[in-house]
Amino acid sequence: MNVSKTKSSLILVCGLALVGLPCAFAEHTAEHSADAMFKAMDTNGDSKVSRTEHAAHAQKMFNEADSNHDGQLSSAEMKAAHEKMSGKPAKDGMSADAKFKAMDTNGDGQVSQAEHAASADAMFTKLDVDGDGFLSASECAKGHDGMMQDKHSS
Repeated sequence: MNVSKTKSSLILVCGLALVGLPCAFAEHTAEHSADAMFKAMDTNGDSKVSRTEHAAHAQKMFNEADSNHDGQLSSAEMKAAHEKMSGKPAKDGMSADAKFKAMDTNGDGQVSQAEHAASADAMFTKLDVDGDGFLSASECAKGHDGMMQDKHSS
């Protein structure tokens, strides 16, 4: 995968609510703030998110977005899930269609559970800057800030 497509995939994962990363959201409503999302993912309450907790939350978000329950996400389902969570359409430097294409690594017009999980795992790895196998609230906040800058400079 080339650098541009990798960057696009990471932006997509960060930009959409589907992955469930607390730092992935620019929306700061009380229910969907970075802090609230982080707490939702930290299921054992240890103030850090393991790869397993992150993957489980990503799967939950995928299932919620898969409105027709076919195990695939269409571009329309992804847009609808983002709008439902944030209360408004995505508004960043990369169109929702471009984000979708970045996640659809096999180009079949659908994002499978495997493609979604791979994107979530790549995001976890990128955000785990200290390499300890866990995400702290600080790592997520820093990752979010960096990706917001990337989106505005692309």
